[in-house]
Amino acid sequence: MASWHEIFKWNKYIVSLLAICLFFIGLYAQSPVVPFLLPTPPRVALEAPRLQLPQKFLPIIPSVLPVPTPQPVVRPVLVPNPKNKNLVYLVNAQTLDFDQVFNPDVQILRGDVQFRQGNTFMYCDSAYFYQQENSLDAFGNVKMVQGDTLFLYGDVLYYDGNSQLARMKYNVRMVNRKVVLTTDSLLFDRVKNVGYYTTGGKIVDETNTLTSLIGQYYPSEHKAIFQTLVKLVNPNFVLRSDTLNYDTESGVATIVGPSTMIYKEKTIIHSKSGWYNTRTDQSQLLDRSVIKNEDGRTLTGDTIYYDKRIGIGEAHHHIIITDTTQDLQLFGNYGYLNDNKQFGYVTDSAKLAQYGPSDTLYLHADTLFTFKDSIYNQAKAYHHVRFFRHDFQGQCDSLFYSARDSVMHLYGSPILWSDEQQLTGNEMAAYFKNKEIDYVHVMKNAFAAQQFDSLRYNQLSGKELFAYFRQRELYKIFVSGNAESIYFPLDKDSILIGMNTTQSGFITIYIQKKKIEKILLTPTSNGVMYPPDKTPPDQMELRNFTWQAALRPRNKNDIFTFRKAEKSSVLERHKVIGSVGK
Repeated sequence: MASWHEIFKWNKYIVSLLAICLFFIGLYAQSPVVPFLLPTPPRVALEAPRLQLPQKFLPIIPSVLPVPTPQPVVRPVLVPNPKNKNLVYLVNAQTLDFDQVFNPDVQILRGDVQFRQGNTFMYCDSAYFYQQENSLDAFGNVKMVQGDTLFLYGDVLYYDGNSQLARMKYNVRMVNRKVVLTTDSLLFDRVKNVGYYTTGGKIVDETNTLTSLIGQYYPSEHKAIFQTLVKLVNPNFVLRSDTLNYDTESGVATIVGPSTMIYKEKTIIHSKSGWYNTRTDQSQLLDRSVIKNEDGRTLTGDTIYYDKRIGIGEAHHHIIITDTTQDLQLFGNYGYLNDNKQFGYVTDSAKLAQYGPSDTLYLHADTLFTFKDSIYNQAKAYHHVRFFRHDFQGQCDSLFYSARDSVMHLYGSPILWSDEQQLTGNEMAAYFKNKEIDYVHVMKNAFAAQQFDSLRYNQLSGKELFAYFRQRELYKIFVSGNAESIYFPLDKDSILIGMNTTQSGFITIYIQKKKIEKILLTPTSNGVMYPPDKTPPDQMELRNFTWQAALRPRNKNDIFTFRKAEKSSVLERHKVIGSVGK
């Protein structure tokens, strides 16, 4: 057993060791320098807190701010030049803290925090201020004020003072006078004065609301660019597009991609290029744009000028006006359309196509008009009119058609051909039934001619003439008033019998397989049959005879070549006929 003397001896050593330890602890506590044995904590960048606090708690700053972690916004790495005029200055804060050990370059600010850079002020509830890097992270009730017209609001702001790039996140709102942009995340370049969003945004002005997935907004230039799922909502219409530029000052939307506009559910506009003034409803549409109206009419053209309020449109180059209710189309290089008056016309290579159940009528004139008389559609064609359909063709100076009675009136030296028959007169009226020709009425100096051979023509004339059609073929001709005829009959072996001339009050000719089958004369008639070798040359043509086969349109493209009627070389034909008779 140890003696008391030995125990005391060991206690003395222990007490001395404890005294030495206490001495070094006291020195450490008084020294501001961290012992070299402890590693210095690395510099950590900041980012916005991940936690979304309820609105009522946003102004209350927690006692311990979230630990900064790396954040996606590019952080500056250069220490700003002290002479740099773009320094970010701290204007106000209720409290300012440092973490000298772990984050010596970060100022932790709380309560009514304010910064300034040039003429731009930034406000928030709390912030991390990186003075050496000339940047900051702001949290809670963030507001940026640039000048006296631009205001930017949000919940979190990451701002780089060197590049002057600001990323505002959560409940973002940019206000520029009467224009408001809202989005969830906005990158604002103060140098270029443009804001970008890529997660969906909305711009609202006095007139329109525009939304898109991707967008750019230039406040000073009053310009916005929208891409992907673009929608413009106006009190009068809705416009959807792939890409759209918009001027917030003038209200002009510039179409730069496939777009469709529906105006009050009555008018639909399709366009890939052009512009539309949302405040005046005036537009210029390019690149084969199309305007469709609820009444079935459609205007298509390379270039269209359209004023929706007064309902007037003008189109240039390769235009088409379509009327689905009448199954017709107008073509040309210039067109005019008045929606309110339901009136339109086409000129410059104008063409009308009337689609029927079995064939299509193609008609050309210098100018083609379409209009409505309150109920029925009507059409007019002026000057150098030519038309083609497989069962009949024609030419005249002017033409009028009305759906009221389905009658087409021809004026100015009209000529009509059907099969081997040629009809001429001062005026004509062609009557249609179910869009097929029913009969033709020729008035004043009515004349029908059919070529028998290269020298002879069957002829029929009178005051008026009616030509009847059945299954798109001419089968009967009726002439009244001083009716005359010249007819070259054949025997059963198809040998020429002679020339038969008649005069009567009424003459009816029946046609079968495009040849004259029989002639009826009523009530009384007189006539002469001349043998082939006794045919007098000066009696082989009736008065007003003309044969204009060279003018006949041969196909739908031949309607554009207008040819004037030639005078018949009667004297030369008489000489030939006379020599044959001898």
